[in-house]
Amino acid sequence: MSDGAKAGSHPRHDLEPLLTSPVRLSVVAALTPLDKAEFAFVRDLVEVTDSALSKQVAALEEAGLVSVDKGRVGRRTRTWLKLTEEGRAVYRRHLEALRAIAGA
Repeated sequence: MSDGAKAGSHPRHDLEPLLTSPVRLSVVAALTPLDKAEFAFVRDLVEVTDSALSKQVAALEEAGLVSVDKGRVGRRTRTWLKLTEEGRAVYRRHLEALRAIAGA
């Protein structure tokens, strides 16, 4: 470490480990401008299978970044995904850290 550099000051320390996964980052980015989105919409937008999206959403939900609501539309069950306030804040910090690392 060079003189004057303090431990933990590099912007990489502000990266969210969960968002280093391209699929999870893509899911959070897709949900950011929306109030909520149907599971199938996010699946198609991110271009993953149902099972791949389910696995990644479960990790995001467990961390409190995404909420999952199930309901019915007519006779069909639907699943909606929503970015939590904490999820929005974590995503903003993650993007700021990436910009700082890239020097943008």
